[in-house]
Amino acid sequence: MKTIDIFYQGEGLAEILHLEIEPDASFADVKARLSEKHGFDAEAIIFLEDDEEPIAETARVSERAKKSGVKIHLHRCRQIDVAVTFNRETVNHRFAPGATVARVKHWAAVKKFGMSEEEAGEHVLQIAGTHDRPNAGTHIGTLTDRKTCALALDLVPDERINGALEALR
Repeated sequence: MKTIDIFYQGEGLAEILHLEIEPDASFADVKARLSEKHGFDAEAIIFLEDDEEPIAETARVSERAKKSGVKIHLHRCRQIDVAVTFNRETVNHRFAPGATVARVKHWAAVKKFGMSEEEAGEHVLQIAGTHDRPNAGTHIGTLTDRKTCALALDLVPDERINGALEALR
């Protein structure tokens, strides 16, 4: 029997992790295995990547699997209150914890701050008060502080050093 790849992130898990599971397994089975491995409590909720609503734990993994597997996020919060600041203006929106940084950036840059796709491509999200710039595929739930269901980000220019290779030669 072929297994299905589950790629997951979760509250308190900084990296993308991997699990193989049987196709007839339910998301409740996935939750049980991940709870045993990482100590998630019964309140943890499973979200498919970029879905706003939790997945029903009775759903079969095979029903939601793609050729590359399934991407999920486990978190105790149903929503993350996200604040994005750009040029001293802050916009707020609630996202599911499985929303990617790329999705949040597109929402803020294009939909709220009116940037073109090209302009947005020259900016990145940075965790407020830090120099940390999470990758586009990172789930925002991994960036919360485990005390609140909130996240503050700054939309900043992507610092690219042109000619850096020439300078090193």
